[in-house]
Amino acid sequence: MLLLVAITAFMGYHARNAEMSYDFAKTVPSDDPDMVVFQQFKQQFGEDGNLVALGIKDSSVYTPENFEKLRELSVRIAALDGVNDVLSLPLVQRLEKDTAEKKFVLTEIFQGPVESEAAFDSLLQVAFNQKFYSGRLINENNGATLVLVSINREVVNSPKRLELTQKIVDAGEIFESDTDIQLHYAGLPFVRSVVAGKVRNEMQIFLFLSIAVTALILFLFFRTWDAVVFPITVIAVVVVWVLGSLALFDYKITLLTGLIPPVIVVIGIPNAVYLLNKYHQEFEKHGNKIMAVSRVVRKIGLVTLITNFTTAIGFLVLASTDIVILKEFGIVAGLNIMATFLVSIILIPAVFSWLPPPGGKQLKHLKFKSLDFALTKMDLLIHRHRSYIYAVTALLVVVSIFGTLKIQAISYMVDDLPADSEIKRDLAFFEENFSGIMPLEIVVDTHERRGVIDVRTLRKIDEFETFLESNRDISKPVSIVSFVKASKQAFYNNNPARYSLPDRRESNFILPYMKGQNDSTGLFNSFVDSTLQKMRISMQVADIGSHKMDSLINEVIQPEVDSVFAGTDLTVNITGTSPLFIKGNKFLIKNLRMSLILAFILISIIMGFLFVNVRMILISIIPNIVPLVITAGIMGFAGIPLKPSTALIFSIVFGISVDDSIHFLAKYRQELFANKFFVPVAVSKSVRETGASMMYTSIILFAGFVIFAGSSFGGTVALGILTSVTLLIAMFTNLILLPSLLMTFDDGKRRKDSHPLIEQYDDGFYQEDEDEEIDLDLIRVEGDDTRDKSDVSDRINS
Repeated sequence: MLLLVAITAFMGYHARNAEMSYDFAKTVPSDDPDMVVFQQFKQQFGEDGNLVALGIKDSSVYTPENFEKLRELSVRIAALDGVNDVLSLPLVQRLEKDTAEKKFVLTEIFQGPVESEAAFDSLLQVAFNQKFYSGRLINENNGATLVLVSINREVVNSPKRLELTQKIVDAGEIFESDTDIQLHYAGLPFVRSVVAGKVRNEMQIFLFLSIAVTALILFLFFRTWDAVVFPITVIAVVVVWVLGSLALFDYKITLLTGLIPPVIVVIGIPNAVYLLNKYHQEFEKHGNKIMAVSRVVRKIGLVTLITNFTTAIGFLVLASTDIVILKEFGIVAGLNIMATFLVSIILIPAVFSWLPPPGGKQLKHLKFKSLDFALTKMDLLIHRHRSYIYAVTALLVVVSIFGTLKIQAISYMVDDLPADSEIKRDLAFFEENFSGIMPLEIVVDTHERRGVIDVRTLRKIDEFETFLESNRDISKPVSIVSFVKASKQAFYNNNPARYSLPDRRESNFILPYMKGQNDSTGLFNSFVDSTLQKMRISMQVADIGSHKMDSLINEVIQPEVDSVFAGTDLTVNITGTSPLFIKGNKFLIKNLRMSLILAFILISIIMGFLFVNVRMILISIIPNIVPLVITAGIMGFAGIPLKPSTALIFSIVFGISVDDSIHFLAKYRQELFANKFFVPVAVSKSVRETGASMMYTSIILFAGFVIFAGSSFGGTVALGILTSVTLLIAMFTNLILLPSLLMTFDDGKRRKDSHPLIEQYDDGFYQEDEDEEIDLDLIRVEGDDTRDKSDVSDRINS
């Protein structure tokens, strides 16, 4: 106990350093070719997902008063620490021709507050005539406009992002209050900030909620305070260990690792249920508290270790993946599930050995009439109607297989937030008016110095950009081509009709102006490298889902790249956060499938060690596969897509549900020996004695996971509901289908001299090591004090 206190204090000290993750989840390995290209892109051109966009669609913004308020908003945001630059309509600049210096100069269109309506309308027309901004900053069809905020790279991936995002929202609220004009917010930094904040809040809410729910169920089952307080104490200790291990491993709290504390609560409580139930059963038999505690540890200690290990395997297999967030989640969850066993097997018996013996009220749950009635009905069903059980199971499996075929692997970049959330509504605004806000980048390498300003290259890029612009899900691209077109427009006194690439004749007198250009803003360098060998085409896309995005990139954009740039020396790479997100989801689902297979293999091997019987391995695995198939069928019929959060369910649930099989088969194995290898009696006794604990733990698991249905994240909701449903189905398959299979396929024959590992579990029959040592010197035989003590010994032994 002192050692546990010391470890908990150590973990608690380090738990203070557990931090939230503010990085975008890396789901593609760092050595993947596409990831290598993306990292090179970021080193060359900077972050692609560092823009926060504020959208407006209200004609009243085009009045001098409200337009000035928009300027104030832009200036206020630009002054915030961590903001690189702000681009908005009141701050737009245009190129003007300086004939004396033979160069272009940038001048602000709106150089201050505009007093007269006529002057304002005139300047507004000048701004609308700047074709460089059309479709990017202004929707010329309906007047919608953007305020684009560029966030510093260091702030984007740090806790400061939350604070900066909130300051931007605060500034926006001032604008909305002054003008009654609604603002819409989007952009990856903004979405990530919202998600990080919700993860932090939900981690706390679900932790307390899971403790409250499990505590209530424990009290309803056991009706005593000690059966609630000390199991919850076990969980509190392990939660501290979880946070401490995150800090020690230098892992951050992500959407996944943030679920571990409440998951530990739900998974850890069944340990206490089995230990307390056995303690009370033992005490009721003989009334000896210390003997009861001792037998709890010796009889079900090993099987509890095994069941915790199989549960941990469902998580630990995730450590075999190449994906960082899954690896971290699997390691921390798996290790702390084993820690839950360690704390439970020490703390529960130790504390109850110090407490007074359990009284009648504490043992009342052992004679729970409703539960006994349910188990009796199940027992009768198993013995008399197995054909119905098999028929119903087969029907459900066949129907579920058809449902499984309907499952689609779809995920969205803003997938986890509910459809009616403000972020989703704002995202729809940007998709409707500006074709989306999710970053997509294309890098063109000409393989020669100053190759990007070659006229032939520019024309090829222009042809390609025209195609991209024609797609409704892609915004108007920005590249050096856009700057060259704007330069030509400026050369012709900002005539919007001249916004195009110069021909060969025009190049002779426009290019000299461009050669003398000095880019003090650094904007030009964001689109070409210093040698003018590589260039960037930047655009935004709608969040159309992984399947459509994959088709857009590989079946629409890539074929056009191959067509337009065929016969040239140009190398074109499609990159950016959006394509990496799509590839990352493919990696996730592939890795989760492999982890399920690995969990299946490892748990089968464990079953082999436990039973040393191939038939028993198959009998134990089938009832735990059926719930997974039924859940997959439910997903297909309900239209729930296969995505990382839903694919994660199967390996986790398989590891948890197989625990019931181990408990049941362990009891069944020993009941065979106790009842002369007569299978029907062994099955009946196993159902009645183990069934209660199985139902208790399943109800706790169901209630514990179903609370996640209240999450703001779609993935967490799916995880909670589907896990709860699957575990509930697994309870019935292990209480009904498993015994039925034993009745049909197990002949009960066992070698009396063969004792596999599973027999170390609660035996239910006499064992020599349970004999009490008898001190013969303390025995007196009434009426004959001279009788030889050896004779007494012989009579006792006989």
